[in-house]
Parts: sequence; structure tokens; C-alpha cells
Amino acid sequence: MDFISALSNDFSTFWSYTAFANFTIGHLFMILVGLLFIYLAIAKEFEPLLLIPIGFGILIGNIPFRESGLQLSIFENGSVLNTFFQGITSGWYPPLIFLGIGAMTDFSALISNPKLILVGVAAQFGIFGAFILAMTLGFMPEHAAAIGIIGAADGPTAIYLSSKLAPRLMGAIAISAYLYVALIPVIQPPIMRLLTTKKERTIRMKSPRVVSQTEKILFPIFGLLLTCFLVPTALPLLGMLFFGNLLKESGVTNRLAETVRGP
Repeated sequence: MDFISALSNDFSTFWSYTAFANFTIGHLFMILVGLLFIYLAIAKEFEPLLLIPIGFGILIGNIPFRESGLQLSIFENGSVLNTFFQGITSGWYPPLIFLGIGAMTDFSALISNPKLILVGVAAQFGIFGAFILAMTLGFMPEHAAAIGIIGAADGPTAIYLSSKLAPRLMGAIAISAYLYVALIPVIQPPIMRLLTTKKERTIRMKSPRVVSQTEKILFPIFGLLLTCFLVPTALPLLGMLFFGNLLKESGVTNRLAETVRGP
């Protein structure tokens, strides 16, 4: 009997450490969301480079376990996942991503037609609209600011800002920021059909003027000075963005440009 009792206690202890014993309906819901993201990425090819890592990350993040001091959780100091997570909370990853983006981006269209910058200005209406709505719903000002940036910036910017202003909301903000980007092929067509006529949708834009190599080189230099003198706090992201672009356009740092925009 003592053997059976000890075996029963051991099994009970083992079971208490399994994910099954710590599972909740919230974990089930999020796992289904993660599986949906993976399905959309593979079956529908909706932004697979975004949705597959996010979907699988959701699966990893929602395997529940008993807090035991074994340094398993992403929130436990010293764990492997927490070390990776520090790259987000400390803001290491977004500047590196922006370095690669800069090295892959051709600003010729913007240089040849500076009026396109007004498209970016229009995004500010979305920022303040979402900010006011979040404040109305009871969010703190800094949390509302992190929420507001979602619709007017890309993923790394949203993650970087939320890591500074709303670390506890970073997971939800990251998923929201990347999800709406991934769903653009689904959301955009019906809105375009609603707001434009068939004739307007068949308009062919004239080709932009040819931009000289000198203009391409000067753009990241003056772009950095103008934007970061105006808003110095943007330096970590915009500094790396324009640096990557200068590596690409200078013509004399090809190996560096290939490195920062490659794997």
C-alpha cells in the first residue's frame, strides 16, 4: 500500500507540472488563434513571413506550466526565452530591422514626387483617433499612445514604442500591428471598390522622373538630419533606417549593404 500511495503521489506531482493540469479556456482560445494564423499563412499565403512566426510564437507562449523556478517562462529572469525577449523589451531588434529595411528600400518615388509625403501625414489622423478612443475606453495616456501608433506605423515601430510606454501590452500590440498588415489583401479590395469608381481604378499613373545617384545619396543624409533634429527621440529607428539606405545607395559599401539586408 505504501508503494501504491507513493506512486500515486508521484503521479499527482507529475500531473501538476503538465500543461494539461494548468490549462485554461484562455490558453485554448489563443492556441486556436495561433493555428488560424499558421493556416492563413500556408493555405492562403497571407504574409507568411509574418504570420508563421507569430502563429507559432502564440503556440509557444500559451503552453501553460506550473511556476517552479525552473526558468521556463518568458517572464522569468535567466530563462532562454526571457533572454530573447530582452531584445524586444530593451529595443535591440527594431533598430536592426530598420537597418535592413533601409538597405532594401528605394526612395526614388518619394524623391521624384515629394507630395507623396502627404500620404504619411494623413496617417496622423488615425493615430490621434485611436489615441482618443483608447483614452475614452479608460486606458492610461502612455498605453493609449502605444495603441494609437498601431495603424500608422509598421510592426517594429509599434513594438519599440510599446516596449517604452506599455510593456504589458506589447504582445497584444505586436499581434494587432502585424495582423492588420497581413490582412490588407482581404480588407483593402472591398474598401477600394466602395470608395472609387471602376474608371478611377483603371487610371495609369505616369512614370516618375529618373532620380540621380547624387539625390539618392543626399536623401538619407538630409533625411536623418531633418527628422532627428526635429524629433531626436526617433534616432534609434530613423538613424538605422537612413544608415541602411546610405549603405545601399552610396555604391561603395555593397558588401555591407548585402549583409544588412540579407539573412
